Amino acid sequence: MCSDLEATFPLLHKEGYIITSPKTPTYNCIAWAAGEDFRWWWPDPNYQYYWPIRTRNCLIKTFKDAFATLGYISCCMNACYECGYEKVAIYRLGFNVTHMARQLPSGEWTSKCGQSEDIIHCTLAGLESSNPDGYGSIAEILKRPNQEAHL
Repeated sequence: MCSDLEATFPLLHKEGYIITSPKTPTYNCIAWAAGEDFRWWWPDPNYQYYWPIRTRNCLIKTFKDAFATLGYISCCMNACYECGYEKVAIYRLGFNVTHMARQLPSGEWTSKCGQSEDIIHCTLAGLESSNPDGYGSIAEILKRPNQEAHL
């Protein structure tokens, strides 16, 4: 049976995934990547949603700057798990950010798919898609020291 997710992301089934939550409009992928599940993060120019910095556009630099406030820095497109670090990946279509995913301690990735479910996907490639409703390709990977290790 082909899910809506598999229709939008043709590589998802092949790469492997599981659904881990029901659909909800409460939060989005950017919030989920930041570790939140209680508000929507987006740099909309009308200030409808939470955004941690003043700049409000969909350029990669804006998202990098926003996640820098959480301690993230660029890590040379290295999607491999690194002990002691948390990673997030930024997807884009053209010049605009479309999605973010967060790496789990298992090395797998977790994503909130718009207003749909949260999923665990084995690879970042599973969500790459040139479909107009898709997320495009990986633009940047960021990392920070594991926050739990510093508690």
